[in-house]
Amino acid sequence: MPKITVLPHPELAPDGAVFDAPEQMSICDALLLNKIDIEHACGQVGACSTCHVVVVQGFDSLNALGDNEEDMLGQAWGLQPHSRLSCQARISQQDLTVELPRYTLNHAKE
Repeated sequence: MPKITVLPHPELAPDGAVFDAPEQMSICDALLLNKIDIEHACGQVGACSTCHVVVVQGFDSLNALGDNEEDMLGQAWGLQPHSRLSCQARISQQDLTVELPRYTLNHAKE
């Protein structure tokens, strides 16, 4: 089972986290299952950018980026070359390291 390493985040994972996650699970579901309360305002359908993460290690092992995800990522705060919507990124056999951006753009809250 692949290992997910979450880098420290001041609010969601102050000490970081390391856990196993099954293949084909979304990164978002794996985070939520392991008590990392990442925002997912659209209900994980890829219609917002609140679950944006930066995949520091293992990016190339994830499923391909779709057109809709690419459009939504354009709205993410702190977009990086290895950014993904965690609700759309499916875990494969490779271990991952992810960084949770400090901010999200949640238009429903603003």
